[in-house]
Amino acid sequence: MLSAKGIYKSYGKLQILKGVSLEVNTGEIVGIVGASGAGKSTLLHIIGSLASPDSGSVEINGTELSKLSTKKLSDFRNKNIGFIFQFHHLLPEFTALENVCMPAFIAKRSKKDSESRARELLKLLNLSHRTDHKPAELSGGEQQRVAVARALINNPAVVLADEPSGNLDSDNARALNQIFVELRDKLNQTFVIVTHNEELAGISDRIVHMKDGEIVDNI
Repeated sequence: MLSAKGIYKSYGKLQILKGVSLEVNTGEIVGIVGASGAGKSTLLHIIGSLASPDSGSVEINGTELSKLSTKKLSDFRNKNIGFIFQFHHLLPEFTALENVCMPAFIAKRSKKDSESRARELLKLLNLSHRTDHKPAELSGGEQQRVAVARALINNPAVVLADEPSGNLDSDNARALNQIFVELRDKLNQTFVIVTHNEELAGISDRIVHMKDGEIVDNI
């Protein structure tokens, strides 16, 4: 479903990625681990088209990202790739429901369909009682679950998560880990997760170890 081939990336004289290739199957949770500076987040950003490789290619469901125009790439990203970051990046002036709906509104889905889907996801994530609350009224764990729902609103082919539990306490981190497993099982959702959290890496179907810009193990 997702194929990255021969990815190279440098910033100035610093080479971050050195010919990285990665295949991900539908319904798979892939954890990417490694020391800081190994290139994990850079790889994730390139897979998600938030950054461009110096060379190499990324395909998602047969679409090669480098062949899309800027506008088509933006549309493709919004509809096919969900993002979860260490910080939730929720818009403070909007409710949980409105925050979840944002990518659907950008995709020009109707307000009725968007809100219906958002309510389904918030219910799935045990947040039905928080739909009308703004981010400041939510706990850290609740904020991150809203961010998960937002990532899922457009039924993406893949959700990319960069240290998603890094800003949570151990109990909320553990709960978030379980949510990823449940979403994989219930929705056949594909996840690629960069993490330092050993428990989160442990729930992955496959763990990719990176070191000095290269994949050194893929089990």
